[in-house]
Amino acid sequence: MAKYVYKFSEGNRNMRELLGGKGANLAEMTLAGMPVPQGFTVTTEACTRYYDDKRTIAPEIQEEILANLAWLEEHTGKKFGDPSNPLLVSVRSGARASMPGMMDTILNLGLNDTVVEGFAAFTGNPRFAYDSYRRFIQMFSDVVMELSKKRFEEIIDDVKEKKGVKQDVELDTEDMKDLVARFKAFYKQEKGVDFPQDPKEQLMEAVRAVFRSWDNPRANVYRRMNEIPYSWGTAVNVQSMVFGNSGNTSGTGVAFTRNPATGEKALFGEYLINAQGEDVVAGVRTPSPISALKEEMPAVYDEFVEIANRLEKHYKDMQDMEFTIENGKLYMLQTRNGKRTAAAALKIAVDLVDEGEITEEEAVLRVEPNQLDALLHPTFDPDALAKAAVIGKGLAASPGAAAGRVVFTAEDAKVWAEKGEKVILVRLETSPEDIEGMQVAQGILTVRGGMTSHAAVVARGMGTCCVSGCGEISVDYADKSFTLGGKVYKEGDWISLNGSTGEIFQGAIATVPANPNSGDFGRLMGWADKFRRMRVYTNADNPRDAAQARAFGAQGIGLCRTEHMFFEGDRIKAIREMIVSEDVDSRKKALAKLLPYQQSDFEGIYEAMEGCPVVIRFLDPPLHEFLPTQEDDIVELAGEMNVSVERLKDIIEGLHEFNPMMGHRGCRLSVSYPEIAEMQTTAVIQAALNVQKKHPEWHMIPEIMIPLVGEVKELKYVKDVVVSTADAIIAAAGIEMKYMVGTMIEIPRAALTADEVAREAEFFSFGTNDLTQMTFGFSRDDAGKFLNYYYDTKIYESDPFAHLDQTGVGKLVSMAVELGRKTRPDISLGICGEHGGDPTSVEFCNKVGLDYVSCSPFRVPIARLAAAQASLKQKG
Repeated sequence: MAKYVYKFSEGNRNMRELLGGKGANLAEMTLAGMPVPQGFTVTTEACTRYYDDKRTIAPEIQEEILANLAWLEEHTGKKFGDPSNPLLVSVRSGARASMPGMMDTILNLGLNDTVVEGFAAFTGNPRFAYDSYRRFIQMFSDVVMELSKKRFEEIIDDVKEKKGVKQDVELDTEDMKDLVARFKAFYKQEKGVDFPQDPKEQLMEAVRAVFRSWDNPRANVYRRMNEIPYSWGTAVNVQSMVFGNSGNTSGTGVAFTRNPATGEKALFGEYLINAQGEDVVAGVRTPSPISALKEEMPAVYDEFVEIANRLEKHYKDMQDMEFTIENGKLYMLQTRNGKRTAAAALKIAVDLVDEGEITEEEAVLRVEPNQLDALLHPTFDPDALAKAAVIGKGLAASPGAAAGRVVFTAEDAKVWAEKGEKVILVRLETSPEDIEGMQVAQGILTVRGGMTSHAAVVARGMGTCCVSGCGEISVDYADKSFTLGGKVYKEGDWISLNGSTGEIFQGAIATVPANPNSGDFGRLMGWADKFRRMRVYTNADNPRDAAQARAFGAQGIGLCRTEHMFFEGDRIKAIREMIVSEDVDSRKKALAKLLPYQQSDFEGIYEAMEGCPVVIRFLDPPLHEFLPTQEDDIVELAGEMNVSVERLKDIIEGLHEFNPMMGHRGCRLSVSYPEIAEMQTTAVIQAALNVQKKHPEWHMIPEIMIPLVGEVKELKYVKDVVVSTADAIIAAAGIEMKYMVGTMIEIPRAALTADEVAREAEFFSFGTNDLTQMTFGFSRDDAGKFLNYYYDTKIYESDPFAHLDQTGVGKLVSMAVELGRKTRPDISLGICGEHGGDPTSVEFCNKVGLDYVSCSPFRVPIARLAAAQASLKQKG
């Protein structure tokens, strides 16, 4: 028969999956002989069973809870519901992954109208007894019965106002009795029944409420953000109460063994005298620093310091501890590995190695890769942020903080920036032709688009703050204004963006520049590089991004998108001239104008990468993206191209596609117009030859990637154009140079026929943005409109564009790896979609045997650390 309830004395730290983090740690502290109020844990399996049984607690689980309650009565010498010596308990959640504040807690459970009288007599402190009872009624009503917490606070404020006091501690026994009566009256008014008096009924309802809180909105959002599976469930800890609100020799507090903001090795925390735990969190009174306890209760302080040191040495990590002092006696209520800033995480990991507590491998595993983002981007000044007004929220598409004046076009962004103004570019959605405005903007805000939209991808590549998909915004381009929250913001108005949270603020908030601790950061990343197997490349389209990625430790470029180069200066005219050309000679003439630009760009990128591998993807987007859509722009372009407006409109209309992402793009352009591949091959090879002559020690091997291949014959057709062009240029140069031709695997058919594709491709790069889009059958730009419904119904637990779908898309990747290597054992395999910088996706890439991951420059350190962790985990 399954066991669903464990006494603290029956568990240990290794039972985290069953007992949750809190339960496992309470068990571990019990085994170590620390002063822990005893109790029992209802397991995570009981929670998953609760949901399997349509949100009911099975009779056998209830029986097991009551049997352990009877044991707790015997152990404490107190009895549930006995007025003469009552047992009171706390009921707390405890998932296997720490989720601070996301789920629910009930204190002082077991009190009722009769017990509170006996409890007052038993303790000789009626104010304390009735204070505990009013707290219980309030928490039970809020957490279990889902009544308004605010209404209870209003009742308390009313009683304090009538008495002429400001603090809860100034209320006396009669005031507490008055609050109890008022709370019960409000409960009956709202629920139509009296407040429950049976302690066992209270207990079962509380356990049910904690299970229910696993599925509350804030817990669901937190799990999605931190990739915690819904299937894990939460445990419930039932623990005998100790009281920090029983007088001036009692108190409660929270402390860390090291400073969670800086990592400094010193006890950090605070406490309140004559209070319960929620008082510290609620901020209704100002706590004292933990150091003050040394003066107030020296013996308790010394014991706490000794326990804190023992716990850190035992867990070999910074501990976050909750404690209560009852009538001068210390009790430990919880310990867990503490949440910390990125800077603190690095310092603590490195310091613990220097102190001989952990190995370098353990240090690498201690730091969350995504935390490194905070070290690489500007952040808001905390004091200024506290005073700022949030006016809206979108998706946290690219991290960092930015303040600037609102502009609505790329052209205006450039004009304002040239005058020395900081700007925020606000668009319905961005397109490649916005690239110059995006480059000069401090931040980007879009109405449409998801986490892998054009704006998000490009902003991450630049390291620019971006908030996307804020559908509440209404943009009026003609009036150069947008409306949000009923307020109109005009061009030139100041707004601020937090790309790490998706928040939008009115006005300019001061920012603090990024400042990675080069000492700790450098040491930890050095260890990471030592332990990882996969190489880490970057996605970069210009020398600036390439140099930034190189500074962050990139070992090559896994994706250079050539189309972004076409939107600068006079280049857009040449590409448009090519598009409107009606014969091969005219197209070649236009492409000849682009050739020197492309070649110069490639030389700059090769120089920035200092001989490291560079994978250049040939033209990918549909041609309509390079043409205007506004009437004035069409008329202007027609004049420049020397064609009639009607003819240009016909061309634009002819290029229109119902589904351009699956239309005339990628390798299909080079099949239709081989001269495009000829020009791009010439630029790639000639640039490599020039740089090779300049730096003979670099041994350049250009890598050309043909995008959107779904059939090996189309790859061969384009490859033949590349090879004939490249071989002729290399022969004419008289220099020996190798080059590689490969493809991006982004169409499911390419993955399914990877053995055939590998006959022609010397490398595969998995373009998981499009591969995800085509496998799921929905647009990455539009999916955000309905994915929330899928999260709410638990169909999906996370955005498949943010975290690689290992079940479906992952199966295609695994299949392509196996088939590709079967045909070509030495084939090079990598990933260049946005998943290349996502830690869980990087772990999957390591598991299936990819040679490298490629990500945006500011994700490179994250990918380096994630790749090291993946290797260490795989080795066990």
